[in-house]
Amino acid sequence: MSGPGPRPAPGVGGAPNLDYLVAHLTDHLAAGPLGELGVRIEMRGEAVLLTGTVPSAQCRDDVLRTARAQLPGHPVHCDIVVADNAAPDHAEEVE
Repeated sequence: MSGPGPRPAPGVGGAPNLDYLVAHLTDHLAAGPLGELGVRIEMRGEAVLLTGTVPSAQCRDDVLRTARAQLPGHPVHCDIVVADNAAPDHAEEVE
């Protein structure tokens, strides 16, 4: 009596596995036009969480758009903070 055959490795014969997609996205963000190294990507089951700090709201939107495009079928949650790089409106008091 023979049992079921060996199971295929994750991502074989179907959609690429999430580990591969996240690694590819990380490389794309670091090497692409965004050059963004301040974003961390964490897998949470089948969902992905983006965290970190970026210099502008436009950069945050670009990272989120890129992540959603490269991770189709996976929910992408964004906790990316925009750095406050405005000039101070008053002098710092030093004692």
